[in-house]
Amino acid sequence: MSFIVSKFKCKGITFFSLLHVTHYSSRFSTAAVASIEPKIPPDLSSCIVQDKDLLLKSLNPSGTGLHVLDLVDEGSLEPHPTLYHLLLKKCTFLRKPKLGKIVHAHISNSHFRGDVVILNTLLNMYAKCGCLDDACNLFDEMSVKDMVTWTTLITAYSQHDRPLDALLLFPQMLSLGFFPNEFTLSSLLKASAALPDTPQIYFHGAQLHGFSFKCGFHSNVYVGSSLLDMYARCGCMDEAHFVFDVLPTKNEVSWNALIADHARKGQLDRALSLFLKMLRQDFQPTHFTFSSIFGACASTGSLEQGKWVHGHVIKSGGEIIAFMGNTLLHMYAKSGSIQDAKMIFDRLVKRDLVSWNSMLTAYAQHGLGKEAVQCFQKMLNIGLVPNDITFLCLLTACSRAGLLEEGQYYFKSMNRYNIEPGISHYVTIVDLLGRAGLLNEALRFINEMPIQPTAAVWGALLGACRMHKNVEMGSFAAERVFELDPHDSGPHVLLSNIYASGNRWRDAAKVRKLMKESGVKKEPACSWVEIQNTVHMFVASDDSHPQMGAIYKKWEEISARIKEIGYVPDTSHVLFYMDEQEREVKLQYHSEKLALAFALLNSPDGSTIRIKKNIRVCGDCHSAFKFVSKVVGREIIVRDTNRFHHFYDGSCSCGNFW
Repeated sequence: MSFIVSKFKCKGITFFSLLHVTHYSSRFSTAAVASIEPKIPPDLSSCIVQDKDLLLKSLNPSGTGLHVLDLVDEGSLEPHPTLYHLLLKKCTFLRKPKLGKIVHAHISNSHFRGDVVILNTLLNMYAKCGCLDDACNLFDEMSVKDMVTWTTLITAYSQHDRPLDALLLFPQMLSLGFFPNEFTLSSLLKASAALPDTPQIYFHGAQLHGFSFKCGFHSNVYVGSSLLDMYARCGCMDEAHFVFDVLPTKNEVSWNALIADHARKGQLDRALSLFLKMLRQDFQPTHFTFSSIFGACASTGSLEQGKWVHGHVIKSGGEIIAFMGNTLLHMYAKSGSIQDAKMIFDRLVKRDLVSWNSMLTAYAQHGLGKEAVQCFQKMLNIGLVPNDITFLCLLTACSRAGLLEEGQYYFKSMNRYNIEPGISHYVTIVDLLGRAGLLNEALRFINEMPIQPTAAVWGALLGACRMHKNVEMGSFAAERVFELDPHDSGPHVLLSNIYASGNRWRDAAKVRKLMKESGVKKEPACSWVEIQNTVHMFVASDDSHPQMGAIYKKWEEISARIKEIGYVPDTSHVLFYMDEQEREVKLQYHSEKLALAFALLNSPDGSTIRIKKNIRVCGDCHSAFKFVSKVVGREIIVRDTNRFHHFYDGSCSCGNFW
């Protein structure tokens, strides 16, 4: 620490004050001043400039724009580099680039206009505030640059989605004789990892790896962490682990990078294994660690693992701050526990817009439209302004709950917040109208859209036609989808299903033949259930599971019991031409039924059964599961590609509207 003497003049009297300065490293090009507290007589207190008054606006309309700079111009305060550093630091922290520009103008008219340290601080302010054009202009105007200057702009480009610009600066920097440090290389590697495709990532990243090795930075913890993240993002996990293993010194950042990379790929087992290893080696997980694992648990619907990690957060005394709380909320919602998601939302220390959007998404996933509307109204009541994502979540919730009037009202109210509907919003309205059986209105809505309808828009109409068995309009919608996205198997299967449900077997066969000729393959339906931390997967008519004999026997037993209380197999969901008996037999061995029978055999009585399916649950299985929930007295939660179904005591949370 050091002290700088600053001279003040007030009412013709000159006095001095001590400015307490915290040393700053040249690599960050910023200075921090704790306070400006001159010890002067009480009658001169108006000359004291305190930290909270640094960005006070000019008292005179003709002033510079900042009162402290007016004092400098009046001669009441002598200019000093520390003052400019402190002003710029304030502007950076509060994200006030307009005030920073006022300071910039004042510096330009002072004898500090060529001071590279001050200009680096100014460059950092523009970069952190996202004013990249201003940062670039300042960079070009600087007659003297140092390594900090180059690193600051490279980092700015890297952090603001301009990775190629960051990488292009590197050869320029080298040609002028500047030698990068670990922060420069770390930012360049992060830029390469953000490139749009894998070959580019690997090409630039591998070259930077070689350069780092030649310069001796490959074993640096910052460079190493960025290296392993770069390799993981282009799918080279072996290389990522190799970089991690050879790092002589690891920190939380390097652990987090590898855990996050496995979590991003949905590799929960690997992420959890690394998490445990991290704990055993006495590294403390951070909010980023927990957020990554919660994200992986959400993608796989792994509730028990998510609860275990949540328990570790509580035991370690961690506070559920916004971004970690949001991922935790999302994890519980995606794992089927809407009650736990709501509990986390209610306990968040601070709720931001992402928190509210996450809760709205949770309600939409579980078909709780009325709760979503209530949540939205509470958000408005506290003065939070919704964005386009908010409305997408809300409209999706209305669509999945059949809230026709509410959905139409909120769609129209987007204009009130100057939000232009995107294609996703239009898809939800088509879905909303279609589910309600208003197929003609849905078609008219599509034809009147101000933007060109996409395959997703026509797909929503096609799905509604499948639901309401409208063959003619379904054929029309399918043709539009085929034109826009000929390689998606979903619309082909839907059209085939529409024909099959109308006993138009020849047309259904033609669609299947078209799929085969075009090389379009239907994703095989599969369901999985987790028992004692082991995932068991099933496909229709599967016989590979070691317990398959017992599973078939169990389902036959359950099937007989639910038929006694009213279950009638809906053979329209068998999409092949065969006699009624064959169709009914085929129905009994759908993947979700096999998963349910297995869970009934291997889980405690009374416990909740959670099943996940990779495509939409079929109508017959949906009907059967309602009866099963009543017969066995257990809650059955099924997560498919559309939503969650909570079956309990003979009914489903979707109200048969899904």
